[in-house]
Amino acid sequence: MLIAQISDTHIVPRGKLFRCPVQGAAPDAERVSVEFDTAAYLARAVAALNALAPRPDIAVLTGDTVDRGEPEEYAHLRELLAPLAMPLYVIPGNHDAREALRAAFAADGYLPADGFIQYVVEEHPVRLVALDTLVPGEHRGALCAERLAWLDAVLGAQPSRPTVVLMHHPPFATGITYMDNYGLENAAGLAEVLSRYPQVERVLCGHLHRAIDRRFAGTVAGTAPSTAHQVRLNLVPDARLSFNFEPPGFQLHRWDGAGIVTHTVPIGDWPRPDGSSAAA
Repeated sequence: MLIAQISDTHIVPRGKLFRCPVQGAAPDAERVSVEFDTAAYLARAVAALNALAPRPDIAVLTGDTVDRGEPEEYAHLRELLAPLAMPLYVIPGNHDAREALRAAFAADGYLPADGFIQYVVEEHPVRLVALDTLVPGEHRGALCAERLAWLDAVLGAQPSRPTVVLMHHPPFATGITYMDNYGLENAAGLAEVLSRYPQVERVLCGHLHRAIDRRFAGTVAGTAPSTAHQVRLNLVPDARLSFNFEPPGFQLHRWDGAGIVTHTVPIGDWPRPDGSSAAA
C-alpha cells in the first residue's frame, strides 16, 4: 500500500495571495513579507501525485489546509483537490476551523457529524486513525483526556492491524524554537497511550513545514514538508519565525506487509549542472 501525505497547503480565497514573512539576505537582516500563490503550488502537487507510477492508493492532508478557516477558502481548496485521482482524508490544523472544514468535506462520508474531527478508516491494508489536535483560536495543539480516551479505545479494538495515526502538531520538540513554542500539549499522555500499541507503524504530522523524524513511544513520528513554503531551518534558540522557498514536497509511505518506508519527494524540476533541463 502506498500512502501519499501532503500538508500545510494554506489555501486562501480564489484571486487572493498568501502573505508570509521571509528572512532578508543578510543573517541579521529584518524579515520582509512576500505574497505568493499557494493555490498554484497545490495544483502542482496534485498533478505530481497523479503522475506517480505506481499511483498512491490514498492521500492524506495533515492540517492547515486553508489559512483562516473561512468557507470561501474551503470552497477554493475543494476545487484544487478535485482532480486528485485517489481517495483523500483530511484532518484540521491550527489554521483550520472545524465546522467549516466539516461542511466542506461532509459529502465524502468519513468525517464525524459533530465534535472533534477524529475518525477511523478501516478499508485499506493499513488502518488510518485521525486525531484532532486543534485548539480554536490558538497556534498550539492539544490532546485532552477525551481525545486520548478515544484513541485508546480505537487502538485497543484492533491491536493486530498495522496502523498509521494522523495528527497536525508533532508530539516532539524539533529545536526550531518558535514552532516548538506552539507545539503539542500533553505529548506525554499521547506517548502513554501509543506505547501500549505496537501496531502503530507511524505518526504522520504537519505543522513544521519541514521533513523531520523522531522515535516516539515505540514508533516513528514525523512531519511532512509543505506543498508551498517551508519553515526556515534555524536552530538558534529563540530565533524569529521566517519561511523560505526550499523545494516544496510531499511524502510517500510505503507499506510492504512488514513495515513502512517513508520517502520525502520534492516537487518541481531543476537544471542539471550543465544548465539543461533535468526533465530532458
